Amino acid sequence: MRTAFVDEHGRLREGWRVLGYLAAAYVMLLFAEVIYGMAAPRRLPLVEPWIEGLAYVIPTWFCLRLERSTWAAIGFRMDQRWLRHLGLGALGGGGIMGATALMVFAMGGCHWTRTPGIGVADMARGACLYLGVALAEETYYRGYPFQRLTRAIGFPAAQIVFASFFAYGHWGNPGMHGATLFWATLNIGLAALLLGLAWIRTGSLALPIGIHLGWNWTQGSLLGFGVSGTTGTPGLWSPVFQGRPDWLTGGSFGLEASLPCALVCGAAIVALALWKGNAPKEAAD
Repeated sequence: MRTAFVDEHGRLREGWRVLGYLAAAYVMLLFAEVIYGMAAPRRLPLVEPWIEGLAYVIPTWFCLRLERSTWAAIGFRMDQRWLRHLGLGALGGGGIMGATALMVFAMGGCHWTRTPGIGVADMARGACLYLGVALAEETYYRGYPFQRLTRAIGFPAAQIVFASFFAYGHWGNPGMHGATLFWATLNIGLAALLLGLAWIRTGSLALPIGIHLGWNWTQGSLLGFGVSGTTGTPGLWSPVFQGRPDWLTGGSFGLEASLPCALVCGAAIVALALWKGNAPKEAAD
């Protein structure tokens, strides 16, 4: 019988599944933070995003088990196609940040100097860090809860909800005030729309994970900007700002808080929206 909790087939409604997942993930995240905090002062920054990722992976596994579904069904089919999309996404995310940086440079916002003492090992550590961040955040923001909400209210509405959620989730980051708050919120929201499109066009989380990884690694480990307000990982190159306003360069927050990023990210969204993609039929329904 159809009720507020179950549909006409006797299954728990998608909205309740989303709320259940979010509640479980919140509890797991609190537990993970306690465990990680117990390791201080010997905590390792590279480990933190992977521990956070477990807080999102475990509830996902539990929800999938209850539904008798699989990881492949939500975009984790680990085959050659998945790895290819991961690599293409990393190139695309890096290209977005590279194009943004070139625009800032062309407008006299900054130039770069080589960072002393930074080499291949540092770049590899940055890749490990940002891969953990990408896996954790895409599992949470484009994984099970996003996809179940898409079933419930449709893809466009779910995009708006989770783009707002994603942007709001960064409000506690350093530097989120004044003009930076506006530009960073706008661009992080645009990035969420881009990542959601990457999922719906491929039916896989590989492309959004790759874009997220390439975006952060290029911005931070390669070009030396802050990444969403964090500056813990020095880049191969260091930007030298030339006194231009933060809305042009992003300032200490990173390129994500700049007008050029909004322009480049907007163009990428249009390109993905126009691309027909190659998602399996069930992923697009």
